[in-house]
Amino acid sequence: MASVHQPKPHDSGPLHVTGAARYTDDIPAPAGTLHLAFGLAAVAHGVVTSLDLAPVRAMPGVRLVLGPDDFARMPDVSPSPAPEPLLCTGEVQFHGQPLFVVAADTHLQARHAARAAKVTFEEREPILTIDQALAAGRLLEDPLEWEKGSPDDALGTAPHRAQGRIEVGGQEHFYLEGQAAMAVPGDGDEMLVHASTQHPSEIQHKVAQALDVPFAEVTVQVRRMGGGFGGKESQGNALAVACALVAQRTGRAVKMRYDRDDDMTITGKRHEIRIDYDVGFDDTGRIAAVVFDQYVRCGWSADLSLPVADRAMLHADNAYDLSAARIRSTRLLTHTCSNTAFRGFGGPQGMVGIERVIEHIAAHLDRDPLEVRRANFYAPGNTGQTTPYGMQVEDNVIHGIVDQLTETSDYSARRAQIAEFNATSPVIKRGIALTPVKFGISFTLTQLNQAGALVNVYTDGSIRLNHGGTEMGQGLFTKVAAVAADAFGVDATHVKITATDTAKVPNTSATAASSGSDMNGMAVKAACETVRDRMAQHLCTAKVLWHDRDEEGKGIIDRDGHPVIREHAFDCAPDDLVFAADQVSDGTHSIPFWAAVQACYVARISLSSTGYYATPKLAWDRTQRSGPRRPFYYFAYGAAVTEVALDTLTGENRILRTDILHDCGKSLNPALDIGQIEGGYVQGAGWLTTEELVWTPPGPATMGGRLATHAPSTYKIPGCADRPRVFNVALYENENVEATIHRSKAVGEPPLMLGISALMALQDAVRAAGSDVLLDAPATAERLLNAIETPRGSGW
Repeated sequence: MASVHQPKPHDSGPLHVTGAARYTDDIPAPAGTLHLAFGLAAVAHGVVTSLDLAPVRAMPGVRLVLGPDDFARMPDVSPSPAPEPLLCTGEVQFHGQPLFVVAADTHLQARHAARAAKVTFEEREPILTIDQALAAGRLLEDPLEWEKGSPDDALGTAPHRAQGRIEVGGQEHFYLEGQAAMAVPGDGDEMLVHASTQHPSEIQHKVAQALDVPFAEVTVQVRRMGGGFGGKESQGNALAVACALVAQRTGRAVKMRYDRDDDMTITGKRHEIRIDYDVGFDDTGRIAAVVFDQYVRCGWSADLSLPVADRAMLHADNAYDLSAARIRSTRLLTHTCSNTAFRGFGGPQGMVGIERVIEHIAAHLDRDPLEVRRANFYAPGNTGQTTPYGMQVEDNVIHGIVDQLTETSDYSARRAQIAEFNATSPVIKRGIALTPVKFGISFTLTQLNQAGALVNVYTDGSIRLNHGGTEMGQGLFTKVAAVAADAFGVDATHVKITATDTAKVPNTSATAASSGSDMNGMAVKAACETVRDRMAQHLCTAKVLWHDRDEEGKGIIDRDGHPVIREHAFDCAPDDLVFAADQVSDGTHSIPFWAAVQACYVARISLSSTGYYATPKLAWDRTQRSGPRRPFYYFAYGAAVTEVALDTLTGENRILRTDILHDCGKSLNPALDIGQIEGGYVQGAGWLTTEELVWTPPGPATMGGRLATHAPSTYKIPGCADRPRVFNVALYENENVEATIHRSKAVGEPPLMLGISALMALQDAVRAAGSDVLLDAPATAERLLNAIETPRGSGW
């Protein structure tokens, strides 16, 4: 009865498809619950010269209105040491910045009232672009630079040299469930917060600080989210804090949820990036040296921009051995929403940069880009090669993955067929590309690489577990329940999954960095093994007594009305006792697991334990320019082949076929992992092809800076029709060289970068159309058509 490594369905699957799954906004609210809405700034940059909230207070159903003057100390909602005020304190930093909060009897009343304020602004010219921020010197911090080898010398002696630039846009998270929170006051200073968040402990801390109470007074619970993708790591802080503040002042429960337009306007996105590069290489395409200048648009505040930009630097090599490299990162402030965590956390942006370099080299040499990629891969296994930031690559399997995928996808034959098709097709051009992924797994802030768990075993043999991870649809709870079931040798149906709760497991890290299963799985395993070892010690050293029961679970009574007591004596050492198939056995005789639990309870053996895990081997200092460092425990690998068709008259395009081979180590749950790979690929392809964020430029009546793509009507996420017509996904047979949970590998973020192959396949089709323009992203139909119609000689 194996629980791990099996393709089990998501624990909430039936609830999802029937609509019975309960999210934050579905939790029954106490009578008299108030509803909140923010009043938002109508300009991107300026000063509030007057804020008249009297009309808001006069609106129907309004019970409380709080503006910046109603706080002796403005609450901070920032996830970083740099403060981020809950409400604008005078100078508007972006269009949609909260100015005040209104509490009303209903959600619609609050929203209508929030629009009744009389606000005047002294509008100022906003800084919106990377170039504008550079010219104004608006830096979040001094540029950060890492170097390996002597890139300037190697560039000077390389047989070939090329320079270029790629600009990559941001991305809206577009989780199905929007931001939501509810605060319920309790006895004294107690506050219970239900929140749609990936980081319950951060919500706890921010709420406690805003209320001026100890952390222990605040409990945050999260049963599930309807998607997160990083957008619920820090962006839910404002809602939870606002709800708690109003709940504290009114003594009533308080709810808040963003309308979709407000959600897209207020919350941060994936960071836009511009990468300038200078690369030297030989006739085979082997890179002698590369210099990257990364310019990251952070928005108006720090949020998580520093670690995001760091990870873009950390993935500037992707799967390629760069013997001489310099990576410089400039983090820029603009008058736009503060960009934040997004699946991949900067890694995808850095990876796109080196993949563009590979495409540029291939175009320069007129070679198949796959040949250039292979010429630059890190050597297989552990050969002592190091990344540009000094970490030794010890687990490289990219050669095996690419070789196998090349064969199973029939890449070479299809490339030849595509060339033949393009030679006779004047309008439709096809393209194909194979791109690799090497993604580091761990938080780069070392202290976050820890997790806790609580496991309770009840006398009927059922198991209840709690851990610090949050469920956002990725199947974390299903995987961790399988780990617990495996530890006790029972079916996963015996394991009850409960809401993440800061009162049960304290000081949790965000469910992010693809580390949810790694860390929480190990913490749960440790807790289960502690209980199991206690049980085994007792069972093998004392006579085992338990009250027998029937198939319905009822205790069996003899004719005289007395409980039927069974007894057994195991004949083995505690370490040799086997927990499997709902039984406990010494190899000769066995008893039901529930009976063993009951016997331990009778003997006063503790059946509850906490578990803890800290990721080993990590050593990282972001300010160290060179030398040995290890920000990641291991790397996850993968590769994708994408084939596209491009209409050269309109720029419209389709993904015809995608083949993926991905490394999940020894997968905890192949079905869930394949689902994550499919979704990650489509989300990555959407980011690079259709999802375009547009801010309005200055005009006659405004200085611009409003997000124009703030709704599904104007922002194009991939739909069912945009998925590959043929979609082949397989898991690479592998086992993690590191001692992760059951030798598995993380799967949350790495698959997103497989979508880079879609952009590079479009690049191949554009070249087939006779253009030498190197594409920026997103490669929308308009951008593709412009590239096709640009005269040859204007590109690389």
